[in-house]
Amino acid sequence: MGAMSFHEQVAPDESERFERYAGELKQLQAARARDGKLLRGLHAKAHLGAVGQLAVPDLPAQLRVGPFAAPRTWPLYARFSNGAPRVQHDGVPDVRGIALKLVGVPGRKLIPGLEDRKTQDFLFIQTPSVAFRSPDEFVAFVRIAARGQALLLPRLIAAFGFSRAIMILRIIIKMPKVVSMAAARFYTAAPIRFGETAAKLALLPLAAAADEREGSLRDDLVARLAAGAVEYSLRAQLFVDDAVTPIEDPSVTWPEEKSPFVELGRVTLPRQQVESARGHEIEALVERLSFDPWHALEELRPLGAMMRARAPAYRESVMARGAAPEPEDVLPL
Repeated sequence: MGAMSFHEQVAPDESERFERYAGELKQLQAARARDGKLLRGLHAKAHLGAVGQLAVPDLPAQLRVGPFAAPRTWPLYARFSNGAPRVQHDGVPDVRGIALKLVGVPGRKLIPGLEDRKTQDFLFIQTPSVAFRSPDEFVAFVRIAARGQALLLPRLIAAFGFSRAIMILRIIIKMPKVVSMAAARFYTAAPIRFGETAAKLALLPLAAAADEREGSLRDDLVARLAAGAVEYSLRAQLFVDDAVTPIEDPSVTWPEEKSPFVELGRVTLPRQQVESARGHEIEALVERLSFDPWHALEELRPLGAMMRARAPAYRESVMARGAAPEPEDVLPL
């Protein structure tokens, strides 16, 4: 693939500004503590924690990066969640997310103090891009949302201007509804390095599209896993150029007609009884773990300002709630 094909633009004041944002988000996280227990800064509500595996086939040379370098199977933990910083009913519009932690992945990792840990995380949401062009927009929105729904629109207009505020709200309102997390698409939304180029990743469900049903998103996952495996195709969408596939603006959806997704492997969550004693043990461990895009190899490093801002924000959140150490293996079923 030759020299690096993507470009990042790092502002001179970025590090200081992102540390300040991380401190602000940490204060908001502390204010939402329940019974003295800190929740995650975002994605506070878990639907389900499970074990599974990623099977990687023999891939074309340009896709042989990190854990995709050779055919093998990686054990993993999966966490399904809502994106809000508070626990709320699934009927409330929200971002839905899936986080995967591959276990046993060799190579030096990015987070200071965790360089030798053998884990690699990937985080997904149900949209291929986000509503915010920058961390500055995102933090401004979080500040406003933390003050409650009353006067939300006028506050957004004051912060972003009328047209941009309406655009952000329209994007959020029009997020695809997730009826079943086993039958919906999920995306990294922001890019990562992929060897000598960059990529966005996606999880495409192998289950049929779901019909509207009663019960929570958790109920659906518990029932599906009790009956059989839940499977996804893990795919990559490769960088084309700075205009078509920008690195620094995560509000831009990379067009599939210019860069179609290519398969990297299959994620399988095998049949498991989530409500059993072992299922509860797995879920308890998953809730103690941290899932961070910076739990990564250098060749899979998060890219763009939004991802760079997540590094100090996740660090502060993980330290505040005392997350479990990185696992060395996956609990057997």
